[in-house]
Amino acid sequence: MILYPAIDLKDGQCVRLLRGEMSEATVFGDDPAAQALKFQTAGCEWLHLVDLNGAFAGQPVNAAAVEAILKAVKVPAQLGGGIRDMATIAMWLEKGLSRVILGTVAVENPDLVRQAAKTFPGQVAVGIDARKGRVATKGWATETDVMATDLARSFEDAGVAAIIYTDIDRDGAMQGPNIEATEALARAVTIPVIASGGVSRMQDLIALRDTGVIAGAISGRALYDGAIDLAQALRALKE
Repeated sequence: MILYPAIDLKDGQCVRLLRGEMSEATVFGDDPAAQALKFQTAGCEWLHLVDLNGAFAGQPVNAAAVEAILKAVKVPAQLGGGIRDMATIAMWLEKGLSRVILGTVAVENPDLVRQAAKTFPGQVAVGIDARKGRVATKGWATETDVMATDLARSFEDAGVAAIIYTDIDRDGAMQGPNIEATEALARAVTIPVIASGGVSRMQDLIALRDTGVIAGAISGRALYDGAIDLAQALRALKE
């Protein structure tokens, strides 16, 4: 199982939100590239980046910070937030991003996801953010009646590289991930599923890994708070 350290970007700074509320942002640093380098030095294989302003604006907002990260590190990075058309997808992949994450458009324009996955094989992931099983879009501000599992299943034949599943109620709350829901989703589809939201201690990572079906886990606040030591966690997950 791959551990993805998260760098959430708001106004050019590294932050963590509590349950997706922009007003509940804790700033962890004003040099995202330096933070990315720290994660790389600790031995991470991937980085998970989120343009929080972009998710609300529907277009890239923290591009300068993302570009600085891509210049600073050699490890592959995936990015979500404000990526809603083919031109933006192509732009980010040309700039050196390894994978784009499509969230809102996966609900509003699923054909775009299919087109992108076909055009850029292995470089398009779908972000599914859910509250009590129902998908939320536009930076989690809009709740839909779409069920997370139904949305995931609809992309089974599309060639998407991964599904990033976030339980919004657990995100940034340090209460542990929703292992049951994430495992159920991973068993419902053949697409690799990456768990996001609530990973707050080493035991959470081990529990996710031990399901045997979850391909990755994203952690942010726990790494910044020191609740999880990244180098130690990466070693433990390899055992």
